[in-house]
Amino acid sequence: MTVEGALRGAAPHLLLDSLRTSLAHLYAAASADLLLIDYGFTSLRPVEPVQTPAGMPHVPVDAGPAGRVFRTQQPYLFRDVGPTATVYLPVTVRGDRFGVLVVVLPADRGGPATTASLARVAETLGHALRVADRHTDLYRTTRRAHALSVAGEIQWDTLPGRACAGPAFDLHAHWEPAYTSGGHLLDWSVTEDELQLIVADAAGPGTPAALVSTLALTAIRNARRAGLDLVGQASLTDQALYGQYRGKNPLAALLLRIDLNTGAVEVVDAGSPTLWRIRGTVTQRIELDRQLPLGMFEDTVYATQHLRLLRGDRLVFVACGADEPPSSGKLEEAEGSVARALADARHLSGAEAPEAVVRALRATPRDAPDAVLVLCLDWRGHDAGAIGAGRDGEPRPPLRRSP
Repeated sequence: MTVEGALRGAAPHLLLDSLRTSLAHLYAAASADLLLIDYGFTSLRPVEPVQTPAGMPHVPVDAGPAGRVFRTQQPYLFRDVGPTATVYLPVTVRGDRFGVLVVVLPADRGGPATTASLARVAETLGHALRVADRHTDLYRTTRRAHALSVAGEIQWDTLPGRACAGPAFDLHAHWEPAYTSGGHLLDWSVTEDELQLIVADAAGPGTPAALVSTLALTAIRNARRAGLDLVGQASLTDQALYGQYRGKNPLAALLLRIDLNTGAVEVVDAGSPTLWRIRGTVTQRIELDRQLPLGMFEDTVYATQHLRLLRGDRLVFVACGADEPPSSGKLEEAEGSVARALADARHLSGAEAPEAVVRALRATPRDAPDAVLVLCLDWRGHDAGAIGAGRDGEPRPPLRRSP
């Protein structure tokens, strides 16, 4: 039986046992262990029981061969003078990094061909984990360095993940505090021709914020799956939030639709998180016409704006969860902090940049935000711009404004 067949037939909590049996048969593997990234992206934690005789401790994500493989997403073959070789393999599905598979082989079986074959096994394991995660708590329990708050549990259960990749783009997100925040909203949907994306600021701390975000996310998905355009999605979500909270819990959000064939971007800015663009060496905030947040008033009318992406552009969405808009001086200071953090992270990959920006913002000496979400979209698609967009890709104002 193939590894894929064995994993498909295994009970959700016995994936690793099934994999070990297959690897022992096909590759004479002495052991195989799976390290999963914790919610805070600080350590790789082994799924129990561990098979390696010497044990498998928690591994810092920035140290050792396992940490290196997780960061670079490249397999690594370690040969020692002894009778075995160890292969470290990234476990990733469509850009979403789950962890690292560590396989110990006889030294004579360790080579480039075996490493490449095991890399495909690790990818298959990632797909199996995504399905099994719906039927067992084993893998989510492993990922916890400490307890999640109820708000954090709601958030992790509702958000789609941390990353998504396609031929034209890479999308990566990071938020902190990972174990207690609950109000951030993030979602996407990809088809052959388009990427739809929403990012929203935290609705506040704790479980009430998580409930606001969950209602908004459910309304967004309902509207999107019903075939409504961005304006329709914003309007339905606005009505759902206002109907429940009567304007007491508005949500600042940014909705986008990106044409994957042309790079044309349609935007609805509902009092949104800030949007930045890195083009070459220039880091610039994209000035959008800000409309009313979702759920603030009844029957708000929303309008779209347009901009374009050029090959190599990076869009960065920064949601800091501020309850009130800062004063002019503090706004300039906050934007300066974001610009510096983005510039410092410009050389990093899309997978590493969001975490670096989040931690830089939360480490600012004064007025550090309690919760931050950063999403990074790297565009490698076509160079054509949106119809009606400015030549330099600046947003075109909407035809109408909300009242």
